[in-house]
Amino acid sequence: MAENGEIKSTNGTAGTLDKEDVPPRDDRLSEAPGFLAAAQGPWSVEAVVAAIPGEPPETNSSSPVPFFHMLERLKTMKREGWRRFGIKHGESIADHMYRMSLICMFAPPSLSSKLNIPHCSKMALVHDMAEALVGDITPVDGIPKSEKNRRESTTMDYFTKSLLGKVNGGITGQELKDIWQEYEDSETLESKFVHDVDKLELVLQMVEYERVYERQLDLGEFSWVAGRIVLPEVKAWAEEVLREREVFWGGKAHTNFYEVSKLDVKLLAQKFEHDGGKESGEVEEKS
Repeated sequence: MAENGEIKSTNGTAGTLDKEDVPPRDDRLSEAPGFLAAAQGPWSVEAVVAAIPGEPPETNSSSPVPFFHMLERLKTMKREGWRRFGIKHGESIADHMYRMSLICMFAPPSLSSKLNIPHCSKMALVHDMAEALVGDITPVDGIPKSEKNRRESTTMDYFTKSLLGKVNGGITGQELKDIWQEYEDSETLESKFVHDVDKLELVLQMVEYERVYERQLDLGEFSWVAGRIVLPEVKAWAEEVLREREVFWGGKAHTNFYEVSKLDVKLLAQKFEHDGGKESGEVEEKS
């Protein structure tokens, strides 16, 4: 690490990118209504729903169709971290959760023998559901964890009570809320596994975007999350992906925060802390 506190990668390059190496970043305010409502005043579910084009979804209905329409937002809302690097047509929140749900199905026997795999796949499909209204909040948004938690919990209550409270006697909605809360609490082995898969999916996408941009876009600042993976089986997958990345970059300078993340976890926790709720593998200061 440099004396001024700048994080250095394991190959000696600084954790910043040269302007000529990357496309212009998209610094516009996100178009997600969750962010627009926050920018215009105190955030509320009601304000975000009122900004949705067309009629607001019907509440207290015995039909799940209004909720089905709400899910469309997860298909179209982009993951914000990539947009900062000029990737304007990147993955959606639904894209991210879909691959996670499939990854869960590939847990090796050492894990699958201890896990409820169908439950893990459900959790992967539910864990970011609140972002349909909240948006994908990133560290640069400056929103405290407590506020992020409030927005997400309020949104899940709206989904599971106002939209689904009378569907199937409210049972399905309550199941969704329970699964979401289990992920947030991160106390069960299933939730710890899904948290790890969440990080693995990000590492996979990081490398895939770098391939698309043919070494003209260095997304190595995201590699630090691999150091927060807890379960050895998932960590092995992540390390395999990062080895592929090193081969891909060859001798060209690039950032790599994976090893740094294991050496200076306190600084990285301060720099990147933004996840809502208690998270498995949460960074702690080493003694």
